[in-house]
Amino acid sequence: MAGAECCSNPPTLNPNAGIGHVEKFAGLDSYLTGSSHSNLAVLLISDVFGYEAPNLRKLADKIAASGYYVVVPDFFYGEPYDPQNPNRPIGEWLKDHGTDKGFEDAKPVVEALKSKGISAIGAVGFCWGAKVVVELAKPKLIQVAVLLHPSFVTVEDISAVDIPIGILGAELDQISPPELIKKFEEVLKAKPWVDSYVKVVPNVAHGWTVRYDPQDSKAVKDAEEAHQFVLDWFAKHLK
Repeated sequence: MAGAECCSNPPTLNPNAGIGHVEKFAGLDSYLTGSSHSNLAVLLISDVFGYEAPNLRKLADKIAASGYYVVVPDFFYGEPYDPQNPNRPIGEWLKDHGTDKGFEDAKPVVEALKSKGISAIGAVGFCWGAKVVVELAKPKLIQVAVLLHPSFVTVEDISAVDIPIGILGAELDQISPPELIKKFEEVLKAKPWVDSYVKVVPNVAHGWTVRYDPQDSKAVKDAEEAHQFVLDWFAKHLK
């Protein structure tokens, strides 16, 4: 389930991107932005390219501007996937950076947020990160979830979620194709007590919400529409 699309359009990483700052948070280098006095937090869990992706940090700042304390941890310990490294193909890289490890590393982040007085936590997962968000959602370690072009997420995963969850999939996606996203929708519709929103976005490819070209006006528009959905979902549910 980690194919070429997982690795397409790699961002040019920039450790100085964004208006926030990097410091240790729950033992992980993390990009922090927004008011540390807010009692609502949002956790952004990246795709395989990690937390230094400029578009990801730009979205973190946008979410923070709506009043949330936003944390973007480096779950890869300084070793995001590098498509230029022939010695570390994606399959090998994932052996050291599996989503199960990401989930274990995310738990202390959630605990650290709660210890700061945060009363509710939302999480957004992109590709690889979507699986980690689902694992956090199952035991209700978070209160609100958003999955954007998920990877590794199964129907069984979605069946186990009982918190508000929004899922945006890409029409042009072989990793989580529209048929799978529609199965997610069927499962969630069978649970009317769970507020959910599921959409297959037309004419976009896997990774469109964070791996877009800022010079491409259509790509930017498509990404910003997804970003607005995230903001609206949190405005509705993260309280």
